[in-house]
Amino acid sequence: MKSMTKLIVVAMVLAAALVVTPVAADRVIVAGNTDIYVGEENVNFGTAHPTAVRLVHYTDRAAEATDKIFTLVGGNVTEFTKGIPTGTYYLDTGTKAGELASYNVQVPEATLDVVLNDSHKDSVNGKSVTKSTVLDFKLGDNVVPAVNAGINIDLTLPGGGVTNKFSNVNLKLVANGATDYVGPISLSNAEAGTYTAVAKWAKATDFYGKGFDSKAVTFEVATKDLAITSNKDSLVRGNSFTVTIAGESNTVYYLYVKDAGSVNYPWMIEQNGVNFTTNVNAGANVPSNAKANVTTTAAGTRSVQFNTHQTTKDQSFTVRVENPADPKGKYDEVKVKIEAGSVTITSSGTGTYYIGEEITLSGTNTEGNTVYLFMTGPNLANRGVNILTPNQKVTTDDANNFTQVNVETDDTWSKKWNTAGLPLDAGSYTIYAVSAAVDKDDLSKAKYSTASISLRSGFITATTSGATVAMGDKLMISGTAQGNPDNVLVWIFGKNFYGTPNSRDLHAESVPVESDGTFEYELDSGITKDLSGGQYFVIVQHPMGANPGVYPDPARSGWITGTSGVTPVDLTALQAPAAASALIAALDSPNVPDTYVKLTFVVEEPQIFIDPIGTKTAGSKFTITGTTNLAVGDTLNVDVTSAAFQPGQKTEASGFSGFGGSAVVQKGDGANKWSFEVDATNFKPDQYIVKVESIDAGKTATTLFNVVAGEPTTPPAGNVTTQPAGNVTTTVTTTTTTEATPTTTPGFGALVALAGLGAVAFLVLRRK
Repeated sequence: MKSMTKLIVVAMVLAAALVVTPVAADRVIVAGNTDIYVGEENVNFGTAHPTAVRLVHYTDRAAEATDKIFTLVGGNVTEFTKGIPTGTYYLDTGTKAGELASYNVQVPEATLDVVLNDSHKDSVNGKSVTKSTVLDFKLGDNVVPAVNAGINIDLTLPGGGVTNKFSNVNLKLVANGATDYVGPISLSNAEAGTYTAVAKWAKATDFYGKGFDSKAVTFEVATKDLAITSNKDSLVRGNSFTVTIAGESNTVYYLYVKDAGSVNYPWMIEQNGVNFTTNVNAGANVPSNAKANVTTTAAGTRSVQFNTHQTTKDQSFTVRVENPADPKGKYDEVKVKIEAGSVTITSSGTGTYYIGEEITLSGTNTEGNTVYLFMTGPNLANRGVNILTPNQKVTTDDANNFTQVNVETDDTWSKKWNTAGLPLDAGSYTIYAVSAAVDKDDLSKAKYSTASISLRSGFITATTSGATVAMGDKLMISGTAQGNPDNVLVWIFGKNFYGTPNSRDLHAESVPVESDGTFEYELDSGITKDLSGGQYFVIVQHPMGANPGVYPDPARSGWITGTSGVTPVDLTALQAPAAASALIAALDSPNVPDTYVKLTFVVEEPQIFIDPIGTKTAGSKFTITGTTNLAVGDTLNVDVTSAAFQPGQKTEASGFSGFGGSAVVQKGDGANKWSFEVDATNFKPDQYIVKVESIDAGKTATTLFNVVAGEPTTPPAGNVTTQPAGNVTTTVTTTTTTEATPTTTPGFGALVALAGLGAVAFLVLRRK
């Protein structure tokens, strides 16, 4: 027991000694050291600030809200562990008021790249280089020298070995918070294959093995032959192709098109790595833009674009690359075939259109970036005219005379051609789509295609929903206007009527035309109720273009005006028949392209007629019919009610009966008709009143008819069947009546039994 007590005492003494004994520090903070790094161990703040007890990171310094506190042990922080908040930490004596200094805690970083020795901006990471290439490792870090942190470049060789010395260059360094270029690294004796490098913190560094190393970079050392390839074996002229040179890194080569001077050739454009200023030994016939000095990139490659045009010769061309510094004259060649393109055109629809319609012309063009459109037709210029302005002739090489359409990247093109207002007669026409600005006589100089179309004059048809309309009822004027007009004008004339009810004001209703050419205009009940009885004259005007040729004068009420050659007329100063005639005369003017259709309708007082009904039998079903001048589709309310009205007793059933509903006006041979089905199942013999009413027209019609008792339809009692005399058979049907079974109630014995069960239940519950 005493021995155990002694051991406990010794342990307590040792523990106390550990508390007061300072831990050895890896780095002692002195004045000017303000950078601390995640991963550092045993950092001593006590030498510079003996009274410091903690290092604090605030989320809200003003409110003293913290998210990390390091308590100093002997002035030390044991480790700035990975994952702690970074940023400014404050050293204090235990409270904010006792702050002594501040430090910037950050994550240590190491970056690595491999670049050309003579062009540090050119990275070869992930690329292939030749043995003639000289490299540098580009090493960067953010750790200040005071930390004295070692950082090594571990280079993994193609065979799998790892080295920190390559091409006599030491790859073990010390972090200094800057970017250094480590080299030059010659590859002249390097093994062919893939190399991988990583900047790692040295084992003696606090950052070792904590995940702060750089990302890996790779490069391949290869022996390369000079080569050239093309991204296209063949292409349609007017497009471009690209050749790629593969050779030594950062090396100048000659590139040119062989014998380009003899024909229209592909040419190079200004681009990186291409120099036209130095003479290329490509022969005297090669033009300057078909030859150049080309410098490869750090990876030993360079891509060069060549352009072509519609005038480029459709043949195979040879592009050659040479190494001017090679005494053996190394070179390589690639062939690219230039082909002539094609142009197509098609028109939307069937090929037959009304003047005024919009026609979509579309197609493809693999010969260039623009399609040139023109047309020919009856009495148009022989060489062609512009489709938008047929009065303008087209001329070869004058692109402004043509309608031009851009070709999309997928080689398609499209043009919406509105024929409204064009000075063209009905007839057949040919549309040309050409790859160049050439007219009909020079089509051999370009690629082209044609589309044939037929134009017809627009026309209009119209009708009214009925020859007559009742006052207060609606009338529909509908029809079809071919030629794609946006609107048609509806003019209506009657006695002292010029289109505006209760006024002599002139009005023409502009009615929109649907995409299928149909239109509808409704004279609703609000208009017809104010019209006087009589005949009315309708003119439906088709503008045959973007705008009508005759229209109400906006400056003078009651007048009409129009295009050149139309004489203005005050229609409201004329009687209505004369006004209608004057409008027709204006529309018939040779200077007006518009067409029209004439209609008439009659306005009548609303009428509803009920056909004779006759006497009906109680319990039957029958139909009431009639005629009306109300419009088809109108609804009529129908009520059939008993005429009986007499005092009765409270205990007696009412003698009143009736039936009601609605009927829809239908089209008739002459007048419109209506019908209503009546179910007289519950009708009693009496005189009945029929009332037919149009709410909209404010018209009612009535009539009377009688309902009489029907004959008995039930066979005589006993179902007696009588046979002819001498053979009488009497059939008697006997009905058996089953008496209802009386409902029984529990007898005395049952009651006793139920009482006994209740007593047992009570005893059981009580025992529980």
